[in-house]
Amino acid sequence: MYSTDFKQALADGRTTPDDEWAIVPCQYGWEYNKSDVPYDTIASELDWVCEKDNLAATAQAIFFCGAIVGGLVFGWIADKYGRIPALVGTNLLGFTAGVGTAFCDSFLTFALCRFLVGLAFDNCFTMMYILVLEYVGPKWRTFVANMSIALFFTLAASLLPWIALWADDWRMFAMGTSLPFALAIATPWLVPESARWLVSQGKIDKALTIMKKFERINKTKIPEKVLSDFTESSLKTIKESEAECRTYSVLDLFKTPRLRRNAILLIVIWMAISLVFDGHVRNVGSLGLDIFLTFTIASATELPADTFLTAVLDRWGRRWLACGSMVISGIFSLLATAVPVGGPSASLAILGRFAVNISYNIGLQYAAELLPTVVRAQGVALIHIMGYVASIVAPFVVYLANISPDLPLLILGVLGIVGGMLCLFLPETMDTEMPQTLQDGENFGLDQRFWDNPCFPRKKQEALEESPEKYTKRPSVSTTEPQAFVRAVPSAIGSRASIRASIRASTRASARRRDVNTGRNVV
Repeated sequence: MYSTDFKQALADGRTTPDDEWAIVPCQYGWEYNKSDVPYDTIASELDWVCEKDNLAATAQAIFFCGAIVGGLVFGWIADKYGRIPALVGTNLLGFTAGVGTAFCDSFLTFALCRFLVGLAFDNCFTMMYILVLEYVGPKWRTFVANMSIALFFTLAASLLPWIALWADDWRMFAMGTSLPFALAIATPWLVPESARWLVSQGKIDKALTIMKKFERINKTKIPEKVLSDFTESSLKTIKESEAECRTYSVLDLFKTPRLRRNAILLIVIWMAISLVFDGHVRNVGSLGLDIFLTFTIASATELPADTFLTAVLDRWGRRWLACGSMVISGIFSLLATAVPVGGPSASLAILGRFAVNISYNIGLQYAAELLPTVVRAQGVALIHIMGYVASIVAPFVVYLANISPDLPLLILGVLGIVGGMLCLFLPETMDTEMPQTLQDGENFGLDQRFWDNPCFPRKKQEALEESPEKYTKRPSVSTTEPQAFVRAVPSAIGSRASIRASIRASTRASARRRDVNTGRNVV
């Protein structure tokens, strides 16, 4: 506070302070403006103002540091010990640290709890997301991946600000949003382990047991020929690979050129999406409207965005839709800077949020579909970690509104357009089986061209001239490796033709499988 005679200053007609006045520590405490947020926060309780006003941002940065560590740890656990242990662990950690947050009474305890919550952040649902995608076939991946988010995420996010208002206390809010995580303790009895992961670890009997359970639940029948061929080829492959004792790590994504390029592109694009998405979420306070109402409306855009995505993603494909939605988000963000602050700018910014919601959910599904099973959880975790790194920058981007209200939206607009254009350099994953091995990932999309668009498919003869091996006769099913099963079984529930197509795709991959492991050009 300024140290001066304010009565004299007012008598002299001063309405602004003099920069030459001496500054001293505040002597009488603080009164907080509660017109926007009508309840106390930890920042107001512990007086994180003046020389302590950086502590809130520091706690947020520590939270994202925890997310970076958690992505690495739980991604490794998911690929090493299974999707279920990682899923249960991350949810229970979120429950413990979230409840602990409500009892914090200092910056150090709060920062520690935020770091631990950060460890669980995102992993608590991405592990389930990966597990589900590894079970459903290409026909249902888009529906399952997007409608689950559309219904549950939208409902919860839209209710969140009103739950906070109802609780009227940040500690009760922390407790209420953390307690549901405890339900994850029932996961091992309700959710089956990924059959794809079990096969990749050589646990054939467990995978068969799970698929038999699915037979009973779905009231269908997996052909005995598929099961017997799968068991025979799986056991043979396990014996051949026992000497290798290969353990995969996320570094395997960067050992071959095409897989490395795709991984780097996914990282850069996801960083752009995360920064634009988080920037729009945080920027609601700069749009000139009520924070709680604006947050609800912006969150509600998730439902139409995901519904639209479910309807068109398997018709228009991932590449062009991801590109278009990000570019449109960037354009709306830029347009928001050209209209008056308030209703017009908020409307355009919410439209930008709607478009980036589409990009965000495509990005979640795209990474899971493009990365090989043996490193999928670690790879998706790494991509999300880099997204957290970008999210650390988001508060500072939004802070630029103190310099100019247009700066945040200008930056988000440019990032959206640039990130969207980069999507075109990824291969299309629509109507394809997810890669199982590293070599599958390296060969993925070899028959595609830059301008390929699912809305305008090439003729078969033209594709045959460019990639004749794709249409040549393949060996019989008895030569396939274990991944044939995890591709064939979901399709077996659909049609026999799908089984044959999956087996042929697996055979092509198995014929080249040792290329990555031995470094030899074996075909």
